[in-house]
Amino acid sequence: MDLHAGLVIPRGAATSVVDQIVTAEKRGISTVWSTSGGVSADTLSAFAVAASRTERIVLGTSIVPTYPRHPFVMASEALAIEEFAPGRLRLGIGPSHRPIIERSFGIPMGKPLAHLREYVAILRGLLWDGKVDVAGDSYTVNGTLPGGVVPPKTPLPISTLRPNAWRLAGEISDGAISWLNPIDYVVETAIPALREGAEAAGRPCPPAIVHVPVAVSADRPPARAAFRALFPTYGRLPFYAQMFAMAGYNVDDEGRMPDELVDDLLVSGTADQVRDRLEAIRRRGVDELLVSHVPVDHAESELEALSTILAS
Repeated sequence: MDLHAGLVIPRGAATSVVDQIVTAEKRGISTVWSTSGGVSADTLSAFAVAASRTERIVLGTSIVPTYPRHPFVMASEALAIEEFAPGRLRLGIGPSHRPIIERSFGIPMGKPLAHLREYVAILRGLLWDGKVDVAGDSYTVNGTLPGGVVPPKTPLPISTLRPNAWRLAGEISDGAISWLNPIDYVVETAIPALREGAEAAGRPCPPAIVHVPVAVSADRPPARAAFRALFPTYGRLPFYAQMFAMAGYNVDDEGRMPDELVDDLLVSGTADQVRDRLEAIRRRGVDELLVSHVPVDHAESELEALSTILAS
């Protein structure tokens, strides 16, 4: 079975991100994804360099937060990358989270899904039609691509968490990107909402791109500890706590995930066990996997083993 899986490149120094993307292509991985946010090195800038040093690998953002970046700026950055790597960019975007946007950036968040709907409409106009004229609650813009610039039709997946976001993805996006969603919740609640949105909009259902953390280690307790170290904050984010509760898991007062939730989210085991588990997830109706490496004992050899699984 084709896993149809991409590898998450951890956010960090731009040189490291580029080197990891180059290595991933050499190992036969077809798609990489990277997060973006805060004041760390900009992912899209790193992608532009990686695009010039690679030939085939698809570069996906998962995600670029929308509020700190005007959609015209986002479109301009996408156009630059498309020049270096035509057809290889997947511009995943999303509103991020209220504690991050309002407390760290100091930007009022308002209604995030309404904001995201306008944002996608603007990007769709510029990157697919070559022009846009939108007067909305978040943006009033009018613009046209320069003469001779062909709209690259860059795919625009969006972040999804609770059912209303999955429905919106079905209506307007080129993919629904989950992050730390329990698989039962994705299959039983989220994907049906995605299909409902697509049906309501009269369009084909976009792919469900589902995040799966993976540890190539048969020792479950250290793998669980490594997962907690890699994803320490999500239980403290209100949107996530609400989604986990919908999925049947409650975090404690400090946002700590129970072991049962970690065991639901984390795939671990030998290389063969990991591949079997990823195939089982795909067979449940998941279109594409977005895999984070969770290092346990020997990070580089474990990542090489995971890369072999994803590339096979």
